[in-house]
Amino acid sequence: MKVILKEDVHGLGRAGQTINVKDGYARNYLLPRGLALIADEKNLKVLEYQKKKFEEQAKKKRQDAESIAERLSALELTIKAKAGEDQKLFGSITAKDIAELLQKEGFLVDKKQINISEPIKRVGEHEVEVKLLSNLSAKLKINVVAE
Repeated sequence: MKVILKEDVHGLGRAGQTINVKDGYARNYLLPRGLALIADEKNLKVLEYQKKKFEEQAKKKRQDAESIAERLSALELTIKAKAGEDQKLFGSITAKDIAELLQKEGFLVDKKQINISEPIKRVGEHEVEVKLLSNLSAKLKINVVAE
């Protein structure tokens, strides 16, 4: 029996794939659990429509993320922090601090999206990676100055 998977099924396929399975497996497992639909003409047309819609949304999301990445790359944030002798900070600058500054600048970035390669514990310029999509990130310059 040909079915269209609605969700990813381990060992079988990904959502949106049309696969051939045994009748009993489809009737007793996939269909009752809502994991698949019978592959008839109506469901195939619906699948094609959903694929097109999903691709358009993904394309728009990618374009938005690219424009944000360009703006982030051009941005240079300045953070004031208390520092002792030899320019060492009391504490460190965290992803949460950077996310709060970015929100003040008008960017909606979660602290989980910010990747700091090493803790920022010294005064000076540092570079931080902001991951916008799974395969798109932007480099952000952070300038830490002593209070």
